[in-house]
Amino acid sequence: MVGVVGAGTMGAGVAQCAAQAGYRVVVVDPAPEAVARARARVVESLKLSRLLARGTATATPDEVLARVSWAQRLDQLDGAGFVVECVTERQDLKEAVFAELDRCTPAEAVLASCTSAIPIAGLAARTTRPDRVLGLHFMNPAPLKKTVEVVRAPATSERAMNAALTLLRNLGKDAVVVPDGPGFVLNRVLMLTIAEAAAAVTADTTGAETVDAVFERCLGHPMGPLRTADLIGLDNVLDTLNVLRANTGDDRYRVPPVLADLVRNGHFGRKTGRGFHVYS
Repeated sequence: MVGVVGAGTMGAGVAQCAAQAGYRVVVVDPAPEAVARARARVVESLKLSRLLARGTATATPDEVLARVSWAQRLDQLDGAGFVVECVTERQDLKEAVFAELDRCTPAEAVLASCTSAIPIAGLAARTTRPDRVLGLHFMNPAPLKKTVEVVRAPATSERAMNAALTLLRNLGKDAVVVPDGPGFVLNRVLMLTIAEAAAAVTADTTGAETVDAVFERCLGHPMGPLRTADLIGLDNVLDTLNVLRANTGDDRYRVPPVLADLVRNGHFGRKTGRGFHVYS
């Protein structure tokens, strides 16, 4: 059984990936409204996945959903062999979750965090099994993104790494293994790019459309940095920048005022219909 903690965008996506691969999945979130949103999100994503599969899908949406159970307490993961934590990007919250997972999951279970920036070693230190703790940084949307950034902490064992890589292969994902550290590789670089792109807009040097067009048309990126930030969720970007600044002491990760203003006004990007760009 695969456990998923957190029924937000990433938790729902990871749960769908595991269920589509044939795993029995238990998703834990204490908020009933979050569970309801997650279930609706999975239903819509399954419809899209089936459409993209062009008739090659091996299971119907109903069959996939039947493999997913929804729970409100972490102790309902007492039968899980692998758990992926997908709660909000707050270090204190994730540390508390890992301490509780250590208490209520089987001793041999592997505990993975889907954190985008928090060092894994700190989360592992809250458990009695640091050798079984690692990072699985899924991209958004998880069902459609092929590659996962796998973070190996100093204490992570070969056995835990093999379990994680086997799980990802079964999910049809590729893995890029990186060492532990704030932001790992992807977000240590990407968040600087997003912050600088946002600062360019703040300085009225140019607009968001132009900033993204340079990356998309000159460099061939599928999405420019500000459109990428909108997809990630500007609230998540803000949290990640704060985590990076706290863990590195590097002021280059300071939240740009335009980003702070957008989040303060409830404009989180695609999921709210407006961020650096406007979405229908």
